[in-house]
Amino acid sequence: MIILVLNCGSSSIKYQLFNMDNNEEVIAKGIVERIGFTDAVISHKPSGKAKHKQVLPIMDHTTGINLIMAALVDKEHGVLKSVEEIIAVGHRVVQGGEKYKESVLINKEVIQDIEACVDLAPLHNPANLKGIISIENLLPGIPQIAVFDTSFHQSMPPHAFMYAVPREYYEKYGVRKYGYHGTSHKYVFKKTSKILGKDTREMKVVSCHLGNGASVTAIEHGRSLDTSMGFTPVDGLIMGTRTGDIDPGVLLFLADKEHLSLKGISNMINKRSGMMGISEISSDMRDLELAYYEGNERANLALTMYAYRVKKFIGAYATIMNGLDCVIFTGGIGENDFNIRRMILQNMEFLGLDFDETENHGVKGEDKIISKPDSRVTAIVVKTNEELVIATDTYKILEKCC
Repeated sequence: MIILVLNCGSSSIKYQLFNMDNNEEVIAKGIVERIGFTDAVISHKPSGKAKHKQVLPIMDHTTGINLIMAALVDKEHGVLKSVEEIIAVGHRVVQGGEKYKESVLINKEVIQDIEACVDLAPLHNPANLKGIISIENLLPGIPQIAVFDTSFHQSMPPHAFMYAVPREYYEKYGVRKYGYHGTSHKYVFKKTSKILGKDTREMKVVSCHLGNGASVTAIEHGRSLDTSMGFTPVDGLIMGTRTGDIDPGVLLFLADKEHLSLKGISNMINKRSGMMGISEISSDMRDLELAYYEGNERANLALTMYAYRVKKFIGAYATIMNGLDCVIFTGGIGENDFNIRRMILQNMEFLGLDFDETENHGVKGEDKIISKPDSRVTAIVVKTNEELVIATDTYKILEKCC
């Protein structure tokens, strides 16, 4: 059973092609970047073959998906005889609102609901819809499944997801905490339980998905109890260009002093802040690490603030769960930046977490325990695989309904 997984961004499409009948094997993967430009790029990597890269105009998502299909059946670097071998397409959809607590087969109603959530995720849902509609046009009739970032967090209790604003705004507009990165948190939590040989129903875990976008989630008995991202993906941790938690009064003050419109405020909190805003060097953690080791004070401050914010959430979530069994690090930074993990995990013995700096040092892109053997709380690095979650959910839904 061949399943295509698409993760459509505003100017990119990540994809993986799975053979679910052969141990969920990834038979091809790649990315289309710079959609909307004449120098766009498609990078295609078939299993067992060299990567193939093209630079050409790709002005919309339909063109990009057409190129993906062509790459999959190409005589030299393809892996399929025909696109008809693909039996379904699974899509990452960022925002599903309160309605969708699990993945679903896409129909007209689902598309309308995703459209209705555009205001909640204006940078993500429109791109997700473009991918769905493009597949409808290119492969009419093929089953498509939506896997929502927000669905894992629908288990949060009202006291965790409600805001202290007039209730009418929740009832009229759905203003509440939704949380994101749910697919990743769900995957690494289950994977960690297998690695540690523990029952998911007995674990109290803090999962740290650290990347250019980042979030921390408290998982108790297999359910999301609370998470750092809120109504939008701006909330919570400091990120590459996003503020994370901020006093709303600061925004009112700056809007007045700098004569900023709502669009200007949105641009500031989404694109000019975070690690870039603090350091004025880069939003990329790799650049900041280099500057940090060269003694740059702003890079040092940015990294210290980043680690401090993550540490605060770990402590807070251990408190609300009345205990902690494990801290997971995943995502591009969580999996690869051993210096940030060190800065976060040092001096947490009071929680029962005895960090092993030797085991942590140099660990990149592998599953590994980085706490000492006698540590009561385990710290572990776990590689995430959101695409596999999407493929698995797609497979399960197909078995039930198609």
